[in-house]
Amino acid sequence: MPILRIATRGSPLALWQAHAVKDALAAADPDLTAPDAVEIVVVRTTGDRVQDRTLAAIGGKGLFTKEIEEALLAGRADLAVHSMKDVPTVLPDGLVIDAMLPRADPRDALVGGGAGGVAALPPAAVVGTASLRRQAQLLHRRPDLRVVPFRGNVDTRIGRIAAGEAQATVLALAGLVRLGRTHAVAAVLEPEEMLPAVAQGAIGVERRADDRRAAALLAAIGHRPTLVAVAAERALLAVLDGSCRTPIAALAELDGAGGLAFRALVAAPDGSALVATARSGAAADAERIGADAAAELRARAAFLSP
Repeated sequence: MPILRIATRGSPLALWQAHAVKDALAAADPDLTAPDAVEIVVVRTTGDRVQDRTLAAIGGKGLFTKEIEEALLAGRADLAVHSMKDVPTVLPDGLVIDAMLPRADPRDALVGGGAGGVAALPPAAVVGTASLRRQAQLLHRRPDLRVVPFRGNVDTRIGRIAAGEAQATVLALAGLVRLGRTHAVAAVLEPEEMLPAVAQGAIGVERRADDRRAAALLAAIGHRPTLVAVAAERALLAVLDGSCRTPIAALAELDGAGGLAFRALVAAPDGSALVATARSGAAADAERIGADAAAELRARAAFLSP
């Protein structure tokens, strides 16, 4: 039996993330360096199986985590690795995420469409994305664009652009870098042009709350600044009851001296309305800052559901 079993989705990006966690653990604990010490357990999720509909149409972001968490609770795995932007704000009873790897670049990237960014896309260009957050921000800036649903892993979506199914798509820069696909990037979108998803670029490791061995292992690799920044963003999401049906974006950035800068927005899916806010404060108040920003957005955005 392996010393440690790590559950993950089976996409190339998910496997890259699981192996990054495995390598970090092995670097911190010599007992985990043996070839068979750590097993990667691939779990196929509902989000992976259903590719012909948007996430909003089939139930929301928990579709990428539910089966993995079931494996963790059943003892078929000791740890679970997630893209934090896929993780619901409320975890199942008995599970915790208290360790994250250092966050990668959280920005989005335009694939196809040329180097000029969203503003340089041709009139009425077709842009493929399954993200309401991206759709709303694209249409807010460019109401002439035609947004069509795009699902699939990174290579699938890049291939669909190459095949001419759309003129451009928007993908997380972190995933493109991790998979060595930066050649596909036409333009990196600054947060002022496309505010990222909550926790984009962050890899979280989930464990059973009562597993002391797992807690000790993860304590050696957890990156505190990432945990703090993501906590601010997820606090906003929790107050807004964010789901794949609500375009929500946020970015918390730490300055290294104990300060935190926070930006967030909510939008109507068709881009017809967008409300943004910003905060700054102490990193120690990260969750309060995120929750306070959410309260303001909820009060100002008449298009949000009550």
